[in-house]
Amino acid sequence: MSNAKLIDKLNSSSPWPKDPQGQVVFIFDARSKVELELLRQWVSDHASTSGESIQVEMTLADDRKTINAQQLLEHLDMDGSTVIAPLRVAWTASEDKRRSRPRLRNLLLGDPRQPNARRARRIMANEPERMHLIAGEPDTLTNLRERYQRKYQRNLADNRSSFGIFVARQAAIVLDIAERRLQGSRYKVPRYVAESLRTNRSFNEAVEKLAQEQGKTKSELMKEASEYMKEMISTPSKFWLDVYARFNNFCLGLGYEDRIVYDQQAVEQMRNTVRDYPSLLLWTHKTYLDGMVVPKVLYDNDFPMPHMFGGANINFAGIGFLIHRAGGIFIKRSFKDNELYKLTLRHYIAYLMEKRFPMNWSFEGTRSRMGKLMPPRYGLLKYVLEACYSNDARDIHIIPVTISYDLIRDVEEYATEQTGRGKGAESLRWFIGYIRSLARPMGKVYMDIGQPVVLARAPAPDDSLALSKIAFQVAVEANRVTPVTFPALVAMSLLGAAPRALTEAEVSDDLDRLLQWAEERQLRISADFDRAYADHMDGLLGIMINEGIITRYDGGPETVYGIAPEQQPVASYYRNTIIHFFINKAIIELALLKTSEDPRDIPAERFWNEVDNLRDLFKFEFFYSPKAEFHQQICQELERYDAEWEQKLQSGRRGITALLTGMRPLVGHMALLTYAEAYSVVADLASRLEPGEILEQQDCVNRALKLGRQAYMQRRISSESSIGKLLFKNGYQLLQHRQLIEGEDHAALREKRVALSKELREILRRLEVIRAISLANRAAIEHAPLNQEQVPTDIEAIPALRQES
Repeated sequence: MSNAKLIDKLNSSSPWPKDPQGQVVFIFDARSKVELELLRQWVSDHASTSGESIQVEMTLADDRKTINAQQLLEHLDMDGSTVIAPLRVAWTASEDKRRSRPRLRNLLLGDPRQPNARRARRIMANEPERMHLIAGEPDTLTNLRERYQRKYQRNLADNRSSFGIFVARQAAIVLDIAERRLQGSRYKVPRYVAESLRTNRSFNEAVEKLAQEQGKTKSELMKEASEYMKEMISTPSKFWLDVYARFNNFCLGLGYEDRIVYDQQAVEQMRNTVRDYPSLLLWTHKTYLDGMVVPKVLYDNDFPMPHMFGGANINFAGIGFLIHRAGGIFIKRSFKDNELYKLTLRHYIAYLMEKRFPMNWSFEGTRSRMGKLMPPRYGLLKYVLEACYSNDARDIHIIPVTISYDLIRDVEEYATEQTGRGKGAESLRWFIGYIRSLARPMGKVYMDIGQPVVLARAPAPDDSLALSKIAFQVAVEANRVTPVTFPALVAMSLLGAAPRALTEAEVSDDLDRLLQWAEERQLRISADFDRAYADHMDGLLGIMINEGIITRYDGGPETVYGIAPEQQPVASYYRNTIIHFFINKAIIELALLKTSEDPRDIPAERFWNEVDNLRDLFKFEFFYSPKAEFHQQICQELERYDAEWEQKLQSGRRGITALLTGMRPLVGHMALLTYAEAYSVVADLASRLEPGEILEQQDCVNRALKLGRQAYMQRRISSESSIGKLLFKNGYQLLQHRQLIEGEDHAALREKRVALSKELREILRRLEVIRAISLANRAAIEHAPLNQEQVPTDIEAIPALRQES
């Protein structure tokens, strides 16, 4: 191609500031002689109408190199009307490379957007449209001096070198802003972070104070802090962001459909929030792939790159290098006693928040081994909010993000791990094996964005109650926006019928009823939920069958589906992803049944007492609304079934029975059986303790795993899914909560332990009654249309289940 296009670019716009009142100092940000020649020619071609200028050569595009501002310093004592005008040459990749993103050869030859002199000449000769002349927003020396003094509170005369570096950094920032209009907002990255921290007035004052407290010199601590900065500060670049995006696409594409399911409008709302406010994106954690989903969605939507906190367990060869250069921040596992490390981390976080770089991490702190939301970990949230507090950040927006999957590769590992087997250590070899294991169909990935939890100001660092309330709000909102997916509903239906199998018609009928129940309550249902499942049961259900999660038998007159006993822990995981939606109803069913069996005194009072008791019993498993709001939710749920529920509750056994059996679908046995069985194992273990014997948590878990296995073999519990380390840990917390771990009055302590064991056995009996009613209702449904009123099943017709097992 001719140089006509190149000439057009040089003539298309002027690099000169409009109507400058003083001398113009151009800063040429050039990586090579080719770029320097282009910038000189650009200025020269427009000089006839604009006058003479001063030209300073610098390298600002690569912040891995220390800024050398010596040449610039010579011109910073000029009149305040002097204008500093930064210029840069930017290069775009060719069209085919933009579509395919980085290739293997780019790792060897380098980023095509940062060509060396030889490649740059070739591009100008053959593809001049890839070369772009960039002018950053110019500013006067007066404005720059005022900003420097306001930020650092330093005298310019005594800090000329510091001011020169400040001006150079400002030039780099405005050039980056201009270049992002060309390259895309996804490439917004922080620049010269370590340099900014080392010159930050607040950081210097804090280090000086710490040096006095520890009896060290400030220079010693600053040197140590610089080493910490090398470890923790992420060094993202356009090239590595592209590499990471391609890597994420590759990994997710091995088993999942290409398109992640999300609400485009919600992403745009989040973009506006992140642009206007200091923001945190806190996501739920199900699998190692979660850390790829949020970056992929944001990258695909040209969203500014979020910084992600990562555990040291994934900072191994190869992956650690990549993530660190794509926004990953690896911090030490433990640094409670290292005040300098905490100080450095806090100021780094404050810098990112001030510059509107969103941070994201899993607020559960670890992958959920059970499917439901894990208790939030406060560590990172505490450090981030402390940084916001010290920086006086306002209107902090914490955005819950829920990541869900149809099927998850890790679930098999979780099920094994919960039986007591340890988790293998992460390494590059392990990671390669993990990636290879993803190459099998697993359906879709979903990302849902909740309403932000907004803090006018961050709480005081010692306000642990405020921190826990914030984390609770985030968890509740994350649960609210979790989508109901097809595998979760299928697992819930078949587990509710287990060990019995269901016909295809029964499965479809169950899904219809559960889906209708969810829609009436305006729960979030997956945007891609296929309501035509009855017409093609071999789709996602077929994948679940191929994975062995569901068993299909078609040798008889009808095809039936079930869950094999050894697969129940895996199926329980998928059910648990939506279990929180059904807990209130399950509590209502259990409380109604207890009230119906003994409606003496004041039935309403007995009902509410049992509701509160069950809420307290399972408080370590689920997130509830505050008590008053929780009671209101219970009333609203009952109101949906019967406007006269209060009168029926007061009318005695028959009215309560009618109310209970009309609450279809019944879900108590589907939702709470696993937890009640696990707790019963722990309570049984506690009731067997010798007088004076103290049970430690780990010992409790180890012994409960063995007792649970025995109980399952004796069929005193129904499923292996009720045998798990996390379940037993929560059961131990229940013992602590009820003060059943130790006590001086051994006889009274044993009596209370036995009482808890009996209470849980009684709950298990009631869950079996609810299950029997559900099965009886199913039998009646087979002979009537879906929406036709059925005659309630009489609990008295199941006398065997009315006796304590």
